[in-house]
Amino acid sequence: MALQHLHLHVRDRYVAERFYEGWFGLGMQRRGSQISFMTDERGFLLALMSDPSPAPLPPWFHFGFRQESADAVLLLHGQMVLSGVDIRQPVYQDDSLVSYRCADPDGYLIEVFWEAERAA
Repeated sequence: MALQHLHLHVRDRYVAERFYEGWFGLGMQRRGSQISFMTDERGFLLALMSDPSPAPLPPWFHFGFRQESADAVLLLHGQMVLSGVDIRQPVYQDDSLVSYRCADPDGYLIEVFWEAERAA
């Protein structure tokens, strides 16, 4: 069983759609009058609901996008920094984990990470 759905309230759906498409490769599945559904190649579904005043989430709340390699995390980080994406937590790196946190246009925290496979 895998978690496959996340629902976020956003001030501007079109800005949020461009962010998730541009940085994380999500594609539009369906757009309604108040909600957009975006998905990735694995079937993860991100629902973006129009809301002029989304309720704030707890400061510890975040969700993550796993990358294929440590180098992919570092490359995306560099691209985000150059593009002015709000980086909230600097790169952390050790032998088994590389990660950082950024914020989307509504301030939702996103962890971008790679984690080494664990030996069985």
